[in-house]
Amino acid sequence: MKDPSLPARRAFLSARWERLCLVTYAVDPARLEPLLPPDLQLDTRDGKAFVSLVAFDFLDTRVLGVPWPGYRNFPEVNLRFYVRHGDQRGVVFIREYVPKKLIAWLARGLYNEPYKAAPMRSTWSENEQGAEIAHELIVGGQAHTLKMSLGATATTPPEDSTAHFFKEHSWGFGHSHRGNLLRYEVWHPIWQTRSVESLDLQWDFGCVYGPEWSDLNESTPYHTAFALGSEIRVYPKTLPI
Repeated sequence: MKDPSLPARRAFLSARWERLCLVTYAVDPARLEPLLPPDLQLDTRDGKAFVSLVAFDFLDTRVLGVPWPGYRNFPEVNLRFYVRHGDQRGVVFIREYVPKKLIAWLARGLYNEPYKAAPMRSTWSENEQGAEIAHELIVGGQAHTLKMSLGATATTPPEDSTAHFFKEHSWGFGHSHRGNLLRYEVWHPIWQTRSVESLDLQWDFGCVYGPEWSDLNESTPYHTAFALGSEIRVYPKTLPI
């Protein structure tokens, strides 16, 4: 049965986003305001603005329903922050990494998203007691790693929870090549989570995202989360009404 929340129009991209690791830091809102596309506001919580390091697996990727051999399954790592356009909650990306140059080239050309290609991999293991996940990204001649140990039980956080705030968004926002606001809708069902029992983050933010982010190397995460993920659909970019 079709999900009633699924938009009626045709998706540009469909896939599964699975095993999402989110490591979130509170930052001064003034730091993010110069990065805002036009007509957006920061989506704050308790007066704080946030950036999140997000690592996950792209699986069974299809463009206009067509799978591309060699480009169906791959990891992604991004750094993002949270915004609003009226009542639409969404994210803006500071940088997105994928392992394939063609994927990065297409995303930059079609959506003007800040993608780069770099060597990377993800690993996953699970038993009755829980699971272990690890992501590795090679940038600047060094390995940056994110590892989580996870509980065994999946739950659905309530809508007023911190986990829900960071994992549930229906819109991506950015700039057009002319500097105008662009948006695209991202559909997925609400994600379940598993508890993060431990986090081992060996990540040089200054190396990966620029020296202006190096202070995150010494910062304590505001929140960590792990979402199971699901089928997703990304719709063609549009100009806001």
